[in-house]
Amino acid sequence: MNVVIFGATGMVGAGVLLECLEDTRVTSVLVVGRSSCGLSHPKLQEILHTDFFDYTTIQPRFADRDACFFCLGVSSAGMDEATYRHLTYDLTLAAARALAAANRRITFCYVSGAGTDGKSRMMWARIKGQTEDALLHLPFQAAYMVRPGFIQPLKGVRSKTRLYQAFYTALGPLVPVARRLFPRHVTTTVAVGRSMIRLAAEGNPQPIIEAADLNRLAAD
Repeated sequence: MNVVIFGATGMVGAGVLLECLEDTRVTSVLVVGRSSCGLSHPKLQEILHTDFFDYTTIQPRFADRDACFFCLGVSSAGMDEATYRHLTYDLTLAAARALAAANRRITFCYVSGAGTDGKSRMMWARIKGQTEDALLHLPFQAAYMVRPGFIQPLKGVRSKTRLYQAFYTALGPLVPVARRLFPRHVTTTVAVGRSMIRLAAEGNPQPIIEAADLNRLAAD
């Protein structure tokens, strides 16, 4: 299986990338990013790309991909709705449309968020929900909306935001217990990566994948 990853320098994307490099079902990994992911591996290829709203020059590179793991995302904190929509809905759909135009056999896995709802009064949840809905209407072989809750970084993966990383470090010893007590709300970067690979390889009856589903898919 040939995959393409967007957002591999972020915490979730880095975790997904590690799982792809370790999984024998994945034969090659194409990473698209503004900067290098900093890894070297026989499976790994990178494209440094600056304009995440226009893929005209690199769209042919998507023609042989079987799956896309889209892990790009920004926090809505401090953003007005127009800016957040541009950096969430518009940015995601620009990549998705380029992928669908290059190869309709692709399975698209989008990292969304717990609580996403296109009719929500909360701005981030509403825009994420509208993004999910638009993706589900594109002509992919399959599309899955991955909605993790709290994500524990594992295997050396770290958040680029110092405050978040300090939070993860402080809570680290408690997360395994929390994951057992609250499986619907807590998962790990390993579970996210493994479950997305399984979704691409085997499919799933439902397109919405919550944290509990991620943990189940990763463990089965």
